[in-house]
Amino acid sequence: MIFLIPFSILIFFFLFLILLFLFFVVLPIQAVRVALEKLGLSPSVAFFVLLASLAGSFINIPLAVKTPSGFIPAFSYSRDWMLSIPPDLQVIAINFGGAIVPLCLCLYLMPKAKFLPLLFSTIISVFVCYKLATVVPGAGVTLPAIIPPIIAVFCAFLFSPGNKIPVAYISGVIGVLIGADLLNLGNLGNFHGVMSIGGAGVYDGIFLVGIFSALLA
Repeated sequence: MIFLIPFSILIFFFLFLILLFLFFVVLPIQAVRVALEKLGLSPSVAFFVLLASLAGSFINIPLAVKTPSGFIPAFSYSRDWMLSIPPDLQVIAINFGGAIVPLCLCLYLMPKAKFLPLLFSTIISVFVCYKLATVVPGAGVTLPAIIPPIIAVFCAFLFSPGNKIPVAYISGVIGVLIGADLLNLGNLGNFHGVMSIGGAGVYDGIFLVGIFSALLA
């Protein structure tokens, strides 16, 4: 028996898919672009940074490999990087889109932020992210994505009401990278696989920091 789907239902389903694409893809990308421009970037540079952040989220650069004798630099363990590192080892890496790109933006914004407000905001962000972060075997460190940007924006309003954007962005990014990732490196135990700084479970939090800090601050 052959069932024929009414043409009107097909049209409705097609329009529904378009709306989903606009809501979950186009609107978030536009929001990030506007946020980056509010951080002081030109439209072309903002687009490049957005592209580097999205594409770079798939790139993990190995830093160290844990062996029975301790951690050794990844380049001294394998000149082919990840290609010849056995999967039963623990590899500490840094994510290009979730760590390197945001850190470059932090360096760009640093001269625009006052030291003491930035220091207090960053300390609070680091503390909160450290307390909320969870080490998950096989996934690395995870963190509720919505918390870091909310804390960063709140601290920026509290300590730097006249210059919120750079303080919110820098404290949010540093809070996640230090509080969630770096301070939890000692809690990874003997979990195998790649533990990426700025990747996996914390990338969403860092990505949202940029949107919240610019749009809400």
